[in-house]
Amino acid sequence: MPQSVAIIIPCHNESENVPLIYQELVKTFRDDLTALQAQIWFVNDGSSDDTLQQIKQLQAKDDQVHFIDLSRSFGKEAAMYAGLSTAKADYYAVMDADLQDPPAMLPDMYAALQDGYDMAGAQRIDRSGEARMRSFFSDLFYKFINKVSQTQIVPGARDFRLMTRQVVEAVIQMTERNRFSKGLFSWVGFKTKYLPYRNIERQHGETSWSFMGLLRYALDGIIDFSEAPLTFVSILGIVSFVGSFFALIFIVVRAAIYGDPTAGWPSMVSIFLMIGGLQLFALGIVGRYIGRIYLETKRRPIFIAREIK
Repeated sequence: MPQSVAIIIPCHNESENVPLIYQELVKTFRDDLTALQAQIWFVNDGSSDDTLQQIKQLQAKDDQVHFIDLSRSFGKEAAMYAGLSTAKADYYAVMDADLQDPPAMLPDMYAALQDGYDMAGAQRIDRSGEARMRSFFSDLFYKFINKVSQTQIVPGARDFRLMTRQVVEAVIQMTERNRFSKGLFSWVGFKTKYLPYRNIERQHGETSWSFMGLLRYALDGIIDFSEAPLTFVSILGIVSFVGSFFALIFIVVRAAIYGDPTAGWPSMVSIFLMIGGLQLFALGIVGRYIGRIYLETKRRPIFIAREIK
């Protein structure tokens, strides 16, 4: 009996792409991955279109198609966790529904696992077709997070990967609510191989990731895997204090020499505004960490499933 692999596919308004990704997966396993029995798990993340209906139509003609219908949109990270924690298989794969993650890479990923690797991931080596501004900030993010975090994230790494059950069990043990999967996959360790590929544009629809959404996601990743912002705030506070101390000495000495204590009031106001701005900035960073602690202590479920079938 062939070993099984669960393909986890988070979906949010992907009604046009669901049949296409299904066809590509069926073709890949029929022609190139006959050694594995595929279970295709679609996770409907609160779609407002007919994504769920498309999935149910596929399930009606193929009993290897399964779905998890979440009660609302919990986000891609929660949808991935829902699939990984629900499906039972020998291997697990995670991929997007928009065909930017080519199913044709799965045989090479499986070959890497047969060679002794625990996880094989896809690494995008170019960003052709993507906005230059987004590419610039993406490269900047990887450079920054790898400098400030002990958990190294491979530049261009995608969530698209094939893993052993041991890796998945380690990942789902981490039940934190604010999840950054690229970091989690790196943090758990294991022997990993990344396979390079060139960027593929999505087939239909528009991405739900806006620039601001990606920026918030990047900030979440930095906060989840680094204390560097807190260290930066501490250093900033020390520098601000030292600078203010010398500014105070300068103002007192000038007033003593020239006898006009009111002449420097514009500089005083500027200094106070600058220090006040730094304090608010510091409070904002500390507040982000405190907010994370607050959300984690609530122990709310990562996802709520309306239907699993």
